[in-house]
This record gives sequence, C-alpha cells and structure tokens, in this order.
Amino acid sequence: MTRRDERPTRPVAPHSAAALNRAAALAALLLLAAGESAAQPQPFIERVEVARVVIDVRVVDDDGQPIPGLTPEDFEVRIDEEPVRVETALWVGSDEAEGAAVEAVRAADAADSPDPESPGARVGEIGQMLDTYYGLSPDPESPGARVGESGGRLIVFVVQNSTRLLQSRVYGLLRLLRKSEGLLAAVTPSDRVAVLSFGFHLQVWVDFTDDLDRVRTLLAGEVRTGRPPVLEPRGEISLLASLSQEEGREIFDIQEALRRIGEALEPLPGSKSVILIGHGFESDTDGYAAAQAALQAARASVFTLDVTQAFYHTFEHGLQAVSADTGGFFVRTFEKPPLWAFGLVTNAIAGHYVLFTERPALEPGEYPIEVAADVDGTVLARSTYVAR
Repeated sequence: MTRRDERPTRPVAPHSAAALNRAAALAALLLLAAGESAAQPQPFIERVEVARVVIDVRVVDDDGQPIPGLTPEDFEVRIDEEPVRVETALWVGSDEAEGAAVEAVRAADAADSPDPESPGARVGEIGQMLDTYYGLSPDPESPGARVGESGGRLIVFVVQNSTRLLQSRVYGLLRLLRKSEGLLAAVTPSDRVAVLSFGFHLQVWVDFTDDLDRVRTLLAGEVRTGRPPVLEPRGEISLLASLSQEEGREIFDIQEALRRIGEALEPLPGSKSVILIGHGFESDTDGYAAAQAALQAARASVFTLDVTQAFYHTFEHGLQAVSADTGGFFVRTFEKPPLWAFGLVTNAIAGHYVLFTERPALEPGEYPIEVAADVDGTVLARSTYVAR
C-alpha cells in the first residue's frame, strides 16, 4: 500500500475578515466540485469477453505416432450433432515446437492492437484462448507459469492393486511394473510426474516431481509392497493441494478415487495425461458418471493398460469407457509385450492439438462432441461438452 508523506503544518499568516470570507467561499466551491466529481461514474474500459470451447485432440497414425502439421481446416467438430467452426488448432508437442507456435500466435494477436505494450493487446481473441489453455499465473516466476508455458506435461500414474488375489490380475500387474521404465522413456526434464495407487484405498506416493529415479523405484515394485511416505504440498503444481493423503485413506472406491483425482487436477494449467494400470471397474454407475465429469473438466485424458491376463473380462468395460470419454485409449496387454503397450502410450502423449471452437448456443446441459480430421489416422477427443 502506498503511503503519503507526512509534512509539518505551516503557520498561517493573519488575514483580514474579507480575506477569510474569500478563503471560506473558495473552500466551499472546491468541496462542491469534488462532490460532483465523485458522483460522476468512473470511466468505463471495455474488455472483450471471448467465449470459446477448448478441446484437446490427439491424432495418431496406424503405428500410434502423433500426426503434426494439421490446420483448423483439417478438423471437423460437431457438438450436439451440429457443426461448429474451428478457429485455432494449436499443436502442443516439444518445448521448442510449442514455444515457437505460442510466440507466433501471440505475435499475430498483438499485431492487431495499436499499441502492443498496452493492456488491450493482451485482450485479443487468440491471446485469450492461449490464456485459457495455459491457465497463466499472474506471477511469471511461479511454478504454475513455468510449467504452463514451458510445454512441460503433467503425467499421473495410477496403479490399481488387486484387492482380490486373482492370478490373472497379479501376474499381469507384476509383468507390466517390472518393465515400467519404458513408460518414462519419453518424459522430458520439463515434465512433472505424480504416482498414486488404489488397492483398499487411494494412496499418494509422490506429488508432481521431475525426480524420475524416484518414480522408477516406485513403479518397479515399491508401489505394490511398500508404504507411502508422509508428503506435503510443494509449489503451485501439486495434487496434494486439493487431495491430501489423509483424505485418500478415506476413499474406498476406484470411481470415487478417479473423481477426486480429476478435481485435484482441474486447477492446474493445461491438459494432463493419466496412465491407469489396472484391471478395471464397473462403468454404468452414478459414481462413474461423476468421475467422468471431473476428469473431463480437468482436461485429463486417461490411457488405460489392462493387466488382466484374458482375452475378455467384465471389468474391462470401465477401462474402455473412461478412456473413450476422456480422449485416451484402452490397451489390452494380454499376449502383447509390455514395451509394445508402453510405446503406444508414450507416442500418444508426445503431442496433441488444442482446438478452440466457437461456442454453440445451447441450453445448459451435457451434449456429445464428435471430432474428425482429414487425415488417415485415429482421432481421440473427449466425448461430451457441458454447456453452462
């Protein structure tokens, strides 16, 4: 808060009665003018409010490799079966590629303002879209701003420990975890990784970190047999800021666990990738609907690796549903090498598009989203749009 300087009172020279009357009249006029000024409305500064729908989209070829280089004209988006215009398709990949794309878009946006340094230059439509995507922090030195703008990904591993000692589950889980280092092959120094597990309850093993040695140790076996250390939230990029370990010990349902993970991820910048290694759950429940909504709101795409050693089982429908609804995919690992499954996941999260589309005029409610691309490949995107 700015403080005014205190100055010593100067002595007042004696005045005649006429002079005092003139001074009193002048003071009254000044007070009247000040009152009229205060009564007048303050100047109105118009700011443009841009309403857009943000959709994270992955486009991969038959080998699971991401397909970059697409433009807004290459995409077709329908919400509630009606086409909506795709205004921007921002490719989010490596730090270098993403940084160049962001700077190019911001430069073009600032060029539309008469004064690029003015606050109004930050209110252009593309600039607002980028701010919406990255969740920019007002403090450029904060962890949120650094991760949001640097292109670093937020990756969450969730290991579903079997609460029933079925050989088909235990063997498949151990088989994947022993080779789990392959899931970290594409993680870059700017990425942040968190590790959780769900058995009898939800456990947080490590909050978002760049310590990949610690992550490797956890996934390779400690997450199956060890006990999580006591953790405290650190910085702005934190799951524990919204989901404490104490709360996790009170969550006994996998669907509730996914819902709370989604809610904890929602305040964090950008899109997220959740890699769920497990055997599945039921999907035709109210609990699943709440988990789906929370993960979609968080822009979290779930990639599921089914560890059950079978060609088919009932609980795989839950894994398939959460992947399809959030823009990820389901991989059945039975009779496939773990590194094959890991390669599909790491390729898919290597790069994706952020589409900004016009907002359709719809009543509040939930509506289906369909995204297609003019390219030979598979398009992955969330399944619904919530109008508010």
